[in-house]
Amino acid sequence: MDFALTDDQRAIDESVRRIAARFGDDYWLARDRDSAFPHAFRRAVAEGGWLGIAMPAEHGGSGLGLTEAAVMMHAITDSAGAMSAASAIHLNIFGPMPIVVAGTDAQKARFLPPLIAGDEVCCFGVTEPDAGLDTGRITTFARRDGRGYVVDGRKMWTSTAQVADRILLLARTTPRDRCRRSTDGLTLFYTALDRECVEVREIEKMGRGSVDTNALFVDGLRVAEEDRIGGEGDGFRLLLHSLNPERVLVAVEAVGIGRQAVARAARYAKERVVFDRPIGQNQGVAHPLAESWIELEAAWLLAMRAAWTYDNGQPAGAHANAAKYFAGEAAFRACERAVMAHGGMGYAKEFHVERLMREVFIPRIAPVSPEMILNYIAERVLGLPRSY
Repeated sequence: MDFALTDDQRAIDESVRRIAARFGDDYWLARDRDSAFPHAFRRAVAEGGWLGIAMPAEHGGSGLGLTEAAVMMHAITDSAGAMSAASAIHLNIFGPMPIVVAGTDAQKARFLPPLIAGDEVCCFGVTEPDAGLDTGRITTFARRDGRGYVVDGRKMWTSTAQVADRILLLARTTPRDRCRRSTDGLTLFYTALDRECVEVREIEKMGRGSVDTNALFVDGLRVAEEDRIGGEGDGFRLLLHSLNPERVLVAVEAVGIGRQAVARAARYAKERVVFDRPIGQNQGVAHPLAESWIELEAAWLLAMRAAWTYDNGQPAGAHANAAKYFAGEAAFRACERAVMAHGGMGYAKEFHVERLMREVFIPRIAPVSPEMILNYIAERVLGLPRSY
């Protein structure tokens, strides 16, 4: 077994870290305070050619795998930008995969190049207020109207909708009571986010204020048939092409945040002198940080195993979910320990670990809760009865 990155993967890591390093603590502290979208950072990533790392080469992407995308997103969160930086580009990496898998040649030529070049921003409209993780319960409906559809409904937790040009939208085209399974009758669209028909209402959050999250109210949104991805009723199946990759990316993003927190805490523990000795000399400070280093190293290896499994065409659900769970928990502990290692200064914005603490809740909660992952492992891996 070889656990080292290849030369090409190391080159990706180094190149992305150089871009991230241009946006330091002051930039991200300012974005945390003014809640302005980090356009400059996103442009820099696009100009570096990284927004299309996993997209087809014939449409301007790099055509690389999940492993390379994971290396990239880990490098971004292991920087001053942490989750704010990752969230500014996260959806671009594997979110459009349903278009790659099921889009027509015309759709790929129309939709993918602007995303890869950074000329368009897309958002993801799946979750709803009364459905949560039970996607089969969504009620947003797309009814046929001539050669297109008219969509009405609500969406929740839709990130980047304040700045998005298009939306990847999941809606019912067949009423639930006429479907054999709850996830039947769902259809996926990729269409313009027409603000005349979609009210975008921002949700104020604990952290990551610079990347907006929103409730959407859709009223009579017209969608051309040419904007439907795949056939009617294929929506849920197509979403699965992006779910496991997203779990892996969230896992490595969590690892990056955790490593950033531990590194900051270790620096502080070497420099802060109390009772005539650096506080890092005290095992009560040093041991928790060392333990987090070990946990994050294990989380990284689990995520890389999941990425390798996916890239090699093997069933990746168990490892992708396990990586997301373990990394989210390990990163949370790392950020908590980093705050505590700073003592009172951990609560001060100027040391940034409090910002990491607020942001690390995101990969712990989203896109699926730790409890639902444990349910998945218990049922699908261990063969235990379904509990929900």
